[in-house]
Amino acid sequence: MSTEQTNPANGFSYQLTRTLDVPAERVWRAWTTADQYAQWAYAAPGSVEMDVRPGGAWKATMVTPDGGQFPLTGSYLEVDENRVLVVGMDVPGKPAPAEMTMELEEEDDRRTQIVLRQTCDTAEERDMAEQGSTMLLDSLGAFLAGGARG
Repeated sequence: MSTEQTNPANGFSYQLTRTLDVPAERVWRAWTTADQYAQWAYAAPGSVEMDVRPGGAWKATMVTPDGGQFPLTGSYLEVDENRVLVVGMDVPGKPAPAEMTMELEEEDDRRTQIVLRQTCDTAEERDMAEQGSTMLLDSLGAFLAGGARG
């Protein structure tokens, strides 16, 4: 996996890139189907709801490694099936959602490159978001490979 961090004038960004040995359609389905997402994304059972379309809402209750739970909500800002998913995440006290972009590029019929990007307001927020996204990509890779989430 490659990682890139930048500090542009408008915020603190990261980009994670990973290639998985599955078609883009399988990656897309894992990320946009509530029952599959719940299996790999550290979500509490039964807590994931998804209306995957521009303007559609999503919610999930995430479970931390120590057993804590916290609810997340947001909306889908851009949806281009099997290619691009831009997710807005509601942040208490902020007027606009935090945005995370996932781009999929199928390298052949069985390999897909995933690029996750996000810009945050502070270096600390960026580092926390990048850590969470790295955990998600690790778990997604294990799920799609048929293993347990990691």
